[in-house]
Amino acid sequence: MLTATYALVALSVEQASMRLNLLAFQQYVRATLMQQNSITLSQLEYACNSLDTLYQACQWRKMDMYLIPALRDATGRADQLLDELAQLNQSALTAVRALQEQAETLAETREGRVDGICEKLETFCSAMLKRLEIEELELFAIARNSIAGDAWFSIANQLMLHDKRVEELRRTAAAPQRDLSAAAISVPGLQVLPLIELPRAAQNSLAPALPVRPPAPEPASVLSSGLK
Repeated sequence: MLTATYALVALSVEQASMRLNLLAFQQYVRATLMQQNSITLSQLEYACNSLDTLYQACQWRKMDMYLIPALRDATGRADQLLDELAQLNQSALTAVRALQEQAETLAETREGRVDGICEKLETFCSAMLKRLEIEELELFAIARNSIAGDAWFSIANQLMLHDKRVEELRRTAAAPQRDLSAAAISVPGLQVLPLIELPRAAQNSLAPALPVRPPAPEPASVLSSGLK
């Protein structure tokens, strides 16, 4: 069971990182946006971009890419739990899309309610945090007791290859690019993922999660009539 322990520890580290990002954004919403009577356009754009980044980061977790498919193959005991996780995921996605639609409307009408925006942000964070909690407290236990040893070995190997590819991508992105000729070779950047539920077949592509940071302070350029 050492291989299973290694895999679950690696997944737990990823879960902790995801939780910290969600809590940091949730704290920003509660300490900043909820205390305001109006909201700047840059704050609204930041909120939409943050939700998109957090949602995509969750979809590209090792949990979704490797553990859950192996668990589905190993047993049907987790089907009801996986359905519950899917519902939480759908709730978060619905909040993301609703906020994006509201942002487009606010940009045109210059009218809106801050509390409505914050409600959608809270819905997203609560759903994703609840999903992480269920995965750690319930899904891990079912996986440990249901997935066979050879499958755990395969999962552990996939996790190591995943980390290796991510590290290679980071080194490539950090390396200085020299213009060797007029037709210099350029390293393509990571693609921005569409806001959709990712297919399981996309396991060989990676998109690293970005840390969530609030926008830098700006002059008090609140929209002319304010987004109430």
